[in-house]
Amino acid sequence: MILANVRGRLRGADFRLVVLALARGDPAVAARAERRLLAEGPDALLDEPGLLEGLLALRSLVVPSPPLFTYVAVRHTLLAAGVDDRDLADYLAALLLEFGQHNRHARIGGGGGVSDDQTYNYLVDIVSDLSQEPEGAERGFLLQAHLGNYSLWLAGLFPDYIAARRLRAGGPDLLYYDELGRQGYDLASRHVLAERFGVAGIYREAAGRFPALRAAFNRLSDRVFFPNVFTADKVIRNL
Repeated sequence: MILANVRGRLRGADFRLVVLALARGDPAVAARAERRLLAEGPDALLDEPGLLEGLLALRSLVVPSPPLFTYVAVRHTLLAAGVDDRDLADYLAALLLEFGQHNRHARIGGGGGVSDDQTYNYLVDIVSDLSQEPEGAERGFLLQAHLGNYSLWLAGLFPDYIAARRLRAGGPDLLYYDELGRQGYDLASRHVLAERFGVAGIYREAAGRFPALRAAFNRLSDRVFFPNVFTADKVIRNL
């Protein structure tokens, strides 16, 4: 299952690159950043305003590692949306990294003793299978979490796809994904396994803020992942 562990994957090379991105060629700024890293630890430096822009502006043979770039992109996007929760940002960065793997977004994955390769391309199929699971079952917990994760992944990063599908085939709107995603995280937060894996608080926060998280992911998608895609819906989102 997905855990909030991206910050724990960062290494010395990542923090050297953070200093480089913040300095933008200024030795004095680099020295201040290094002193701050030693005095306050990595979180303060990772929250430094301008870091995401600095990473995007790097023009060298050294590029950010996927964990570094993803965490910074998610953390700064959430901060801009008024969501100041490092553990939630860490979890959502892990979600993006894992769902970016081939076909992982369509599978609930495995946790504990569960190995499950069934794929889900529609939220209604997750809801249907969830209704068949006995209360307290581990697979039910994974389905609940996946309902939240997949709703946020799809509606957050691919809103233009959802809009096009709605126009072409009468598919659901973003509010549908907001509600199912909120329900999934809320159910998962109350499962006994959520406490065992240390994600109950993260799921509660995600459930309570789901529309804001989805909107923040829309901005992340528009700005970072698909900056050169232009649609009528994107124009409206960015007014």
